[in-house]
Amino acid sequence: MSRGLNKVMIIGHLGRDPEMRYTPSGRPVTTFSVATSRSWHSADGERHEETEWFNVVAWGSLAEICNQYLHKGQQVYIEGRLQTRRWEDTEGNKHFTTELVAKEMIMLGERREISSTYVSKPGEEEELPF
Repeated sequence: MSRGLNKVMIIGHLGRDPEMRYTPSGRPVTTFSVATSRSWHSADGERHEETEWFNVVAWGSLAEICNQYLHKGQQVYIEGRLQTRRWEDTEGNKHFTTELVAKEMIMLGERREISSTYVSKPGEEEELPF
C-alpha cells in the first residue's frame, strides 16, 4: 500500500484570540482562526484580493503555548495537517468542518525574548475535545 501526504503550511494573522479548553481526560486543546490573503491583477489590470480563513486546532503543550502567547492580529506560521470532522446535531442535521491540526507554530512579525518556534510532541494530538 502506498503512503499519502497531508501537510499544510500557512502564514497569516490570527482572526481571534485563542480559546483553550480541556478534554474529559484532561488534555488541553486550543482553537483559533488564521486568515491568509493573496492578491493578483486580472488581465484588464484590476487588482483583486482574496482572504482564506483556516480553523486551527493545537493539542497538548503546543495548545498551552498557543493560548499563552498568541493574540488576535498576530502573524504566525502554522504547519500541520488537514482533518475533516463530521457530526450530526440533535435535529439530525449533518455537519462537516475542516481544521488544520497544528504540529508546529512560529510567531512572526514581533520580536520576543522567548523562543518563537514550538513543535508538538509525538502523541499530543488526536483526541476529540467534544
